[in-house]
Amino acid sequence: MLHSLTIKNYATVAALAMEFKPGMSAITGETGAGKSIILGALGLTLGDRADRTVISGGADKAEISAEFDTRSINAAAAWLQERELQRPEQPGLCILRRVIHSDSRSRAFINDQPVTLANLKELGEMLLDIHSQHEHQSLLRRATHLRLLDDFGVPAPALDALHGSWQEWHANHRLLSELQQRNRDDTAEQELLGFQLQELDELALADGELAALEAECRLLDRADDLISSVQGALTLASGDGASGGANGGSGVSGASEETPQSRQIAPGGDMQSLLHQARALLQDGAAKDSRLGAVLSLLETATVQVDEAVAELRAFSDGFEADPARLEQLNARLARAHGLARKHKVEPARLPALTEELRARLEAIERGDEAIAELEAKDEALRQGYAEAAAAVTSARAEAAAGLAAAVSGRLAGLGMADASLHVALSPRQGGEPAVNGLETAEFLVVTNPGQPPKPLIKIASGGELSRISLAVQVVTAQTSQTPSLVFDEVDVGIGGGVAKVVGELLRGLGERTQILCVTHQPQVAGCAHQHLVVSKARDGKRALTRIVELSPQEKVREVARMLSGDDMSEESLAHASRMVRGG
Repeated sequence: MLHSLTIKNYATVAALAMEFKPGMSAITGETGAGKSIILGALGLTLGDRADRTVISGGADKAEISAEFDTRSINAAAAWLQERELQRPEQPGLCILRRVIHSDSRSRAFINDQPVTLANLKELGEMLLDIHSQHEHQSLLRRATHLRLLDDFGVPAPALDALHGSWQEWHANHRLLSELQQRNRDDTAEQELLGFQLQELDELALADGELAALEAECRLLDRADDLISSVQGALTLASGDGASGGANGGSGVSGASEETPQSRQIAPGGDMQSLLHQARALLQDGAAKDSRLGAVLSLLETATVQVDEAVAELRAFSDGFEADPARLEQLNARLARAHGLARKHKVEPARLPALTEELRARLEAIERGDEAIAELEAKDEALRQGYAEAAAAVTSARAEAAAGLAAAVSGRLAGLGMADASLHVALSPRQGGEPAVNGLETAEFLVVTNPGQPPKPLIKIASGGELSRISLAVQVVTAQTSQTPSLVFDEVDVGIGGGVAKVVGELLRGLGERTQILCVTHQPQVAGCAHQHLVVSKARDGKRALTRIVELSPQEKVREVARMLSGDDMSEESLAHASRMVRGG
């Protein structure tokens, strides 16, 4: 319920604080006193738009806040919790606040946390419904008609089954649509991936191969210099340069061929010959002097090592040749690898890994067709489940529509609209896709005069008729309505006497089950209220300021008497007012 409303610097209100009680609260006052200002301020806390013209003169901002108790409003409590807007220390308390600045900026808050106007409006519709000729008139929204019909006569389990089946279908359908769109977008990517993989597979570069290719290329690129060095070394070490002749002309031609290295040989032969000669010369001396034996041992070791070096050089010379064709092939492969690396903007060594990444992406796209087929099959099954749940709700709505129409029509007779009747029209919903609220829409149609066809409620011109029809609907649906606080703005326009008394009794009875705020000019209605608030206007210097006070029982009698006879109250009018209040 609405606990309180606080207003600062709004229109003719400098500072105002109102507290509301359970039951029916009547708000009265002379014309122009500011009753509409209070409802306008309340509307701002529910998401109405505003500009700087609502700010009191001389102030830089207007501020309005409304405090609600949401402990019994499950939908509002869940909404707040989902958006983390609840107050942990007071989970049942909810404060809606608006601040309008002089530069027309407007800020909205829920429990002191900034929110959008859409958030404020969405939550506000769960907390309070203003019945008037203004934009908060819920009966002017066709979506409200279906909600009221469902609240009145459709079993909650049937609605839960409908909403649950729709949510399952919607989640699957959304995923299916995303995959289908992605599949369409992936068609071009699939073609590109196929082309890129063909290029990379043709190259077929293995892990670590690039380094080996580059090393071999460097070796072949220096083949002539390398062969010349090996042949020279063989000549120096053994004098046998001809051992490389087995390489097809690329080895050394023979020991007699002059090379830069061979020109350094001292007379006496090659390294092997010189070592053998030195050993031969020391054989006799080593036997005579042990010191020469150590030298001889070193020469023998050197001879073995030189022999091994000569063997390695001959093996290298026999197994290596300059191969221009192989070098050309290597250069071409390296150039291809570097070209693809530049194309994909990666290091050449990353090409093998890139190949596997692209292959995995292509396989994922191809697997998407299988996933789409599975979701399409599931979509068909979920549609069937939804259709069954929706059919059950459709049947319940058809029965509830007749009952609601009859109950409201009966109430209208007691509200001075004896010739009026309500009809609830159910129409198939447009579009073939499942909808969260089922297969049909509902609209309230009204006959106000005999012989006329039913017309949409939203086209009724009379504000008084609209308010009374709204009152009748709310009285009938009060026990099932999800809105805990209802505001009726001058529902008694155009009525009087006995009808006004009926309206007052209906509002008081409605106030036994939900909170009612009623702005009224009818003393019969005001006399029925549990709480009576009076709005008045007083002058503060050059300004006219609006104020509101709660009346005591004695003050309530005087206010009802004023409403009966004006300022010229008599004993008779006071006595009549007292009887009216007691009767209420």
